[in-house]
Amino acid sequence: MLLCLQGHDYKYAAEQMLLTLFPEERPEYRQSPAAPGENAVTLSLTREGDTLRASAHLSYGGKTAVGEDSAPAALCADELSRDRVCQRILKLAFYRAGVRVLDREPPWGALTGVRPVKIPTRAMERGLSPEEAERELRETYYVSPGRSALAMDCARASLKAKKSLRPDEVSLYIGIPFCPTRCAYCSFVSADVGRSLKLLSPFLEVLFQEIDATAALLKETGYHVRTIYVGGGTPTTLSAPQLDALLGRVGEKLDLSRCTEYTVEAGRPDTITADKLAAIRRGGVQRVSVNPQTMEDHVLAAMGRAHTAADILRAFELVRSSGIPCVNMDLIAGLPEDTAEGFCASLDQVLSLEPENITVHTLALKKGSRLMGDGTGPAPSLPTAEAVDAMLSYAWSALRAHGQTPYYLYRQKYMSGSFENVGWTLPGWESLYNICMMEELHTILSLGGGGITKLIHPATGHIDRLANPKYPHEYVNSAEKLLLAKRQAAEFLTQLRRGG
Repeated sequence: MLLCLQGHDYKYAAEQMLLTLFPEERPEYRQSPAAPGENAVTLSLTREGDTLRASAHLSYGGKTAVGEDSAPAALCADELSRDRVCQRILKLAFYRAGVRVLDREPPWGALTGVRPVKIPTRAMERGLSPEEAERELRETYYVSPGRSALAMDCARASLKAKKSLRPDEVSLYIGIPFCPTRCAYCSFVSADVGRSLKLLSPFLEVLFQEIDATAALLKETGYHVRTIYVGGGTPTTLSAPQLDALLGRVGEKLDLSRCTEYTVEAGRPDTITADKLAAIRRGGVQRVSVNPQTMEDHVLAAMGRAHTAADILRAFELVRSSGIPCVNMDLIAGLPEDTAEGFCASLDQVLSLEPENITVHTLALKKGSRLMGDGTGPAPSLPTAEAVDAMLSYAWSALRAHGQTPYYLYRQKYMSGSFENVGWTLPGWESLYNICMMEELHTILSLGGGGITKLIHPATGHIDRLANPKYPHEYVNSAEKLLLAKRQAAEFLTQLRRGG
């Protein structure tokens, strides 16, 4: 779609709303005007006296519509507030034109961000009641009743989690960027272990150095570890001795006396064995995942998985036998070759296993994945947005009927039907790490491949990000850079302790 901006240069706001309303379209900018019948929108921003006005003139699929919004210029006390006001009214103007052309509203209304839960959370922290916070979602941002209810459940969980945190606590993420094979929907930078086995040992050597440096910075700054999440990739791609060595190093070097949650993302059933689970259990881990994504064998084959639904059941029983108390299972709505009936059957089978957590993802079409056409073959067929909506609607009712409640959610670009990912839990089994990560409640120090440290200032919410190298071969050659990043983190935490 052609995007014409007049009186401003807020490209990001325009593109965010384009993805929300027309996820199949991609932005195009050029000097020449739109041709007759071309999909295009002209977004204009003007000031008339004490009022800022935004308008959107939209042509799409042979239809045309106009949308408008405005705000008092007095709200623009500084450059930051002006940017926020201008982007908000431009997006709302585009939204109103879009729903007139489409004759329908997206489930999340005019919200375009990754973290919609922050809106009701901040509203309640300002003193609004839950009812007032939910009304703001519906009336200001046009969020549907179902999605508003989801956001409010997660906002309550976020506020509860925030109250449990202490100022001198951080979380740790340890990234293991190796997988047995690459799934069709995945664009994550991870190494196929079959071709990268020689990188595992040098990767762990550098990771151990990073663990030692992190332990030193925490001791120096007086901060304590509250949660640990070992993710990937697939951490259980490591052998049992390698897992023993990794988790043993963490336990030896880090003070875990205040660590209340320790997770290893086992994930792929074809990597889960009894000896690996025993190593995980010895390391003090209380939570693991067994992520089927689907229980339909033909869908597993279409997404590039080398295992079957029977393997998932076997892996789940191994975890239960290991004594690890909490199990999460992931499902994805919208997978290639899946149907609403197939997804519902998968969910029913997962619910019958009674895991403590179930995460329901919506397929996101990521650049670089096979589903977006990476050159390795034809892209598989995908369910329609209507089918995905039916999958998620069933999930809501079935999960609630089994005592599960939503506790964190987030959205992604190019997500099927403009829906969301939601973590569900039985009472008392919420993942504090997931809430802290998604709602950015406190600093998270990332180690290993592909992790991003988030240094969060509690008073302002400002975030400084420090990215670890993505590719394993880059990571093993970056020891000096990694230690420098840990020094930057130490300086940040020291400044916080001094009241900076």
